Amino acid sequence: MVWRFRSVMGRSRRKKLPAEPMQAHIESLSQDGRGVTRVAEKTVFVHGALPGEEVEFRYTKSRRRYDEGVTTAVLRSAAQRVEPRCAHFARCGGCSLQHLSVEAQIEVKQRSLIDALLHIGGVEPARVLPPLQADRHWGYRRKARLGVRYVAKKGRVLVGFRERGSSFITDLSVCEVLHPKVGVLLPRLGVLIHGLSIRERIPQIEVAVGDTACVLVFRVLDPPSEADLDRLAGFAQEHSVAVYLQDQGPDSTRPLNGVPAALSYRLPDFAAEIQFLPNDFTQVNTDVNRAMVRRALELLDPQPGDRVLDLFCGLGNFTLPLARRAASVAGVEADPGLVERARMNAEHNKISNARFFAANLYAAVDREPWMRERFDKALLDPPRSGASEILGHLPRLGVESILYVSCYPATLARDAGRLVSELGYDLSAAGVMDMFPHTAHVESIALFERRQGA
Repeated sequence: MVWRFRSVMGRSRRKKLPAEPMQAHIESLSQDGRGVTRVAEKTVFVHGALPGEEVEFRYTKSRRRYDEGVTTAVLRSAAQRVEPRCAHFARCGGCSLQHLSVEAQIEVKQRSLIDALLHIGGVEPARVLPPLQADRHWGYRRKARLGVRYVAKKGRVLVGFRERGSSFITDLSVCEVLHPKVGVLLPRLGVLIHGLSIRERIPQIEVAVGDTACVLVFRVLDPPSEADLDRLAGFAQEHSVAVYLQDQGPDSTRPLNGVPAALSYRLPDFAAEIQFLPNDFTQVNTDVNRAMVRRALELLDPQPGDRVLDLFCGLGNFTLPLARRAASVAGVEADPGLVERARMNAEHNKISNARFFAANLYAAVDREPWMRERFDKALLDPPRSGASEILGHLPRLGVESILYVSCYPATLARDAGRLVSELGYDLSAAGVMDMFPHTAHVESIALFERRQGA
């Protein structure tokens, strides 16, 4: 069977690209989900191609060390290839792996993690954990930033993710990975904004969906008119969403009707409810987050007498469940607003053995009050940049077990190498979690345990 695709032709200012399609054998998959081949001794990354396939592709960009292309036809397909569910997959930059079966996607991510640990960190886990997945692979995304643009040539406003490799907004009729509450509203949002006096002054919409509420934060560069406010209020009522406006930084975000939406999600295994604001960081996939928290506590195994340190704690996503099992937990987070809301979440859940501190974990922390304490176990959930600056303090704090949650395998691998080779820990277990199905994003979890005599 020959799979054919609509060509998405890009332009390069560096050199004239070949006009005719090329044929190639795809050797592997890159970390961002593109097929990798070589043409005339030069690496080419081909969107829409899978390992083992024979494809026809068209060049889209030429760079000094590599070229880029897009698949126009699959001449011999891989067994794992599936028909993308989204009609916009060939153009939209929101997903990169819809053409690969869900089972194969998670295998690719698991290999990516293990390869990174081996080649970057020089370590291997004693045990590879089974991949963590949810039953729902579509409509899972509860947090997103959608681009907005008035397109004069089309005579309308587009709302959605950016086109692959472009600043243009994809003309979407529906988004299959966004929560259904929002995924079907994109064209209607476009119609709404087109009718506003400031239609060219709204660059984005932030999406935040809780268990019972849905918030859309409109970034407005000019004040809406009274008629605009009426239209926005009518849309909110018609579609049962809460509309917020943001005219400056995140702190300027405010509900249109003056009444804050009750955004929250539950962690039923730990009798906890996490309340949050629309701009707060929360995991995009609630089902996987619940499973992730469950696995984290299974691996770290806090005991009734343990003192636990939770670094990069955010709103208390791990802190509060840990507090249900341990003697005490100290959560540390750089953002004072998140720290305050974490305290409020502890109070809301009637948890009294969790304390929270505001501190920059990438700066000197020697004088922080929690640095004068001793801890049995630690949990780290850093951003993409990893946690290298804080690692050296953990042995001195008495930490015997470390549970590391990562959103980027390369920095986890780097930090794992240091924990094992310099700081006296063994990598006991590691595995991936499918927080972002149909994308190349890899979320992972790893357990480190202090080596005897270290």
